[in-house]
Amino acid sequence: MMKKQTKSKYTDIPIKNITNGVIILDNNQKVTGVKIMPRNIFILDQDMQTAIITNLKNVYNAIDYEFWIIVADRPVDINVYLSQLQLLFNQISDTKKRKLIMEDINKANMFMNNNVVDTEYFLLFKEKDNDLIQKRIRNLINNFASAGLTAFQTNNDDLRMILDNFLNGGQTTTFGTVLA
Repeated sequence: MMKKQTKSKYTDIPIKNITNGVIILDNNQKVTGVKIMPRNIFILDQDMQTAIITNLKNVYNAIDYEFWIIVADRPVDINVYLSQLQLLFNQISDTKKRKLIMEDINKANMFMNNNVVDTEYFLLFKEKDNDLIQKRIRNLINNFASAGLTAFQTNNDDLRMILDNFLNGGQTTTFGTVLA
């Protein structure tokens, strides 16, 4: 078996593989980072908003290496939720409850028909040294936590989605695909 080496047809980024939440480039540089969970600070009081923004500035100012902030939209798949609603609708005989469930089903279908997306936030960086990568990821997770935000290391799906959105014109990547 051999690995299929694929370059994006829209860029010249020499990607060797995506594994363990890391994009490995042909020159053995690694691109990875953290996914930052969104938080609506505008529902908080003014003092909390100001504190979070100040803490976020401190997080970004403490980073002493090149990084990229990526904002990406990922389609929302609510098919499982829709199926559960349909099952519940079929099990309930009370007319009022069935009407409420049907309203939820219709709302869910409206979301599906309008291509609703989740907005996801990433901070990525490039580095060769695995120990330094892990140290940076731990620091980012802790620093974002101190700013009131949850972050965790990117996974392979996150990185493929970023590549698909920004580099491949929406086409799915096949990096690391094994050929028989």
